[in-house]
Amino acid sequence: MRRAVYPGSFDPLTNGHLDIIKRAAIIVDELIVAVVCNPSKSPLFSLEERRQILCECLKNVPGVRVGCFEGLLVDYMRAQQANIIVKGLRAVSDFEVEFQMALMNRALASEIDTIFLMTSAKHAFLSSSAVKEVFKLGGKVSDMVPQSVERHLLDKFGYDKANC
Repeated sequence: MRRAVYPGSFDPLTNGHLDIIKRAAIIVDELIVAVVCNPSKSPLFSLEERRQILCECLKNVPGVRVGCFEGLLVDYMRAQQANIIVKGLRAVSDFEVEFQMALMNRALASEIDTIFLMTSAKHAFLSSSAVKEVFKLGGKVSDMVPQSVERHLLDKFGYDKANC
């Protein structure tokens, strides 16, 4: 069985993430979308909120389940009996960082490979950070995130965007 893990902060999940998830799910038998607990970041949504949002958005995507972890990705991979890491790339700068991490993961666990998927051109500009910034400043994000994510952003900021 080809089991893969697509790790990320997903704070919040974007349509770019969804694009990678749906395409990766076709390639492997099972895809685990794993929310990373990164103590060096200050996420907008808690780990549990991000997990719940992912579950909502991915409930109808076959072969996909959601998980959470902290610590080394390779340890999580071994615990899940997965041997493929999925990473999405938007630009050359992403490749440089992801390539270095792939080599580190390979040095830590030679049985684990990384595959890179280029995002669709229409999502190449998307990042969770940019979505949060645009939303905070009153911009429209409905074309950038799933409807469920937009609802959670509205709830998190405590206002009805229609009344702004």
